[in-house]
Amino acid sequence: MDTEAQQTERDRSSRPSRSEEISDTEGQEERSRFAFPSRITEWLPGGRITLTALLCLLFLLLLNAFVVQPFQIPSGSMENGLRIGDRVLVNKLAYRFGAEPRRGDVVVFDGSGYFGDADYIKRVVGVGGDHVVCCDKKGRIEVNGRSVDESTFLYPGDSSSTVPFDVVVPDGTLFVLGDHRSRSSDSRDHLGSPGGGMIPVGDVIGRADWIVWPTAHWTRLKPSDAYARVPAAGGAHG
Repeated sequence: MDTEAQQTERDRSSRPSRSEEISDTEGQEERSRFAFPSRITEWLPGGRITLTALLCLLFLLLLNAFVVQPFQIPSGSMENGLRIGDRVLVNKLAYRFGAEPRRGDVVVFDGSGYFGDADYIKRVVGVGGDHVVCCDKKGRIEVNGRSVDESTFLYPGDSSSTVPFDVVVPDGTLFVLGDHRSRSSDSRDHLGSPGGGMIPVGDVIGRADWIVWPTAHWTRLKPSDAYARVPAAGGAHG
C-alpha cells in the first residue's frame, strides 16, 4: 500500500499543473505575435532597417496629408516677413474643426481657377461680409469703416495699395493681400476675374505658423492684431 501511494504521488507531481498549461499556451501566443514582424523583416530586403524606414515614411506622409505641410516661399510678395526661399510649416488643422480664417492670418491656398494653377501665400484682410475699401485720407485700408494700421507688416516704403477698390466680401470667401504690395499679385488684381478676386474658404490649405528654414529665420508667425479693432460685418456698409 505504501508503495502504491508513493507511485500515485509521483504520478501526480509529474503532471503539469493547470497554471503551467495556461502559461505555456500564452507563451506560444506571445511567440506568434513576435514572429509576425520577424517574418516581414525576413521578406523585406534590408530587414529591420527597411521596415523602420517604411514606417517612418508612412508617418511622414500621414503627417503631411493631415497635420502640417512644408511650403517654400517662391516670390517676394510677402516680404519682409517671408523672404524668397524661406520654408514655412502650414498648420492644416487650424481650420478643420469649425474655426475659420481670421483677418490678419497668413494662409496658404489653392489658387486654381482664381489666381492661377498653383498654391499661394497671402494675408487675410477681409472675411465674409466685410466691406473693404482703399483708401482713407491717410492712405490706409478701411475694413467695415475702421482704418487699419498695417505698418507692422507692410513692406517699408510701400503704400497700402496703388489700386483703389471698394468691395464687399461674399460669405464663405476671403479677400487677401500680400505684405509687399508693390510686388504682390493678389485679390486686387483679380477683381474682374471669375470669383472677383475672392478665395473660397474651402480652398485654404492651412495657416502658416512657423518659418523653419533657414534656421536664421526660425520664428513663429503670429496673426497680426492690426485688425483687432475692426467691427464685425453688418450695418457697416454705408
